[in-house]
Amino acid sequence: MSGADSPRHVIIEADGGSRGNPGPAAYGSLVRDAATGEVLAQAGVTIGVATNNVAEYSGLIAGLELAREYAPDASIEVRMDSKLVIEQMAGRWKVKHPDMIPLARKAQSLAPFGTEWTWVPRAQNAAADALANMALDGKPVPLKPAESPAAPVVAEASDLQKALRGWGAQTEPPTQLIFLRHGETPHTVEKRFSGAGGDDPALSETGVAQARAAAQYLATQYPDGVDAIVASPMLRTRQTADVVAEQLGLDVDVRDGWVECSFGDWDGHTFAEIQEKWPEALNAWMESTAVAPPGGESFDACARRARSARDALLTSYPGKTVVVVTHVTPIKLMVRGVLQAPMASMFRMELKPATLTEIHWYADGLASLKSFNIQPSLV
Repeated sequence: MSGADSPRHVIIEADGGSRGNPGPAAYGSLVRDAATGEVLAQAGVTIGVATNNVAEYSGLIAGLELAREYAPDASIEVRMDSKLVIEQMAGRWKVKHPDMIPLARKAQSLAPFGTEWTWVPRAQNAAADALANMALDGKPVPLKPAESPAAPVVAEASDLQKALRGWGAQTEPPTQLIFLRHGETPHTVEKRFSGAGGDDPALSETGVAQARAAAQYLATQYPDGVDAIVASPMLRTRQTADVVAEQLGLDVDVRDGWVECSFGDWDGHTFAEIQEKWPEALNAWMESTAVAPPGGESFDACARRARSARDALLTSYPGKTVVVVTHVTPIKLMVRGVLQAPMASMFRMELKPATLTEIHWYADGLASLKSFNIQPSLV
């Protein structure tokens, strides 16, 4: 697959099973383009007599190998219904069984830095399960797409080599996304959780002034112009975007994918209030980005949504300069992704109201962080 056609983000679905545990065993794996849902490659293979856990780890390894061959530069999310494998690979559970240790090490060596590990219910892993059962039933599993699996595999470049490519001459201009956090609201001042589905507060007087300062900054710092303004549908982001749009003479493209993470029952509460009322749920949420607040959305789920929203922008505005008026969580997720930092790094970032963060995405899928948390002066 050529660099231009190669997906930026893929999903690996993997499963394994043993009829007898131990008994005749097989695995099923597939690699899916996260943006289109297209299956890029799949496999279903018997592995002789083995346990369920060995078969599941074997499926994970096969999926990672397929991703390396068919989408070598893509970021990866692994989805499996094996809680054991997901928790061990995420580093939350120790690998103790001697049969699992070499398999876990092999998988870790294949997983790129920043790989996300997501547990899903069995019903959501049906495609990989079907591939494993096809193999156990002796049915041939076709590779998809119809390319020769014997084709030579080019060794994957190191992270440093990938980064250095961005320093070379680019034949196409990057898509410049300028992320603008909305201006101040009453919840901002009181440090209250304020997500999708909550009170949706409006900008304060200070927030409106901050939006005007950001608009003036954009007008003066980007003399070649901004091509488009995109905003989350929440009131504070639309108000901020409207101020910028008036200054720049553009319409606002409202897109749901840039909405803030939903904090469910915690919305409108301070951290101290949540700590007092939901201590166990708060601890679980802070220990794992896969955990959602009661009735809310996990950071992992928000990350998947934000990546889809980003990919849609890169498709809609290739090579353009776009201001994206959004919220703390989506912006931090974009920065984390570019830096290939762990998800927990989000808790180490501070993003003030009405600040600007700029990221450039190139046609070959690489990206670079140009600026972070720039706060225009109020006049």
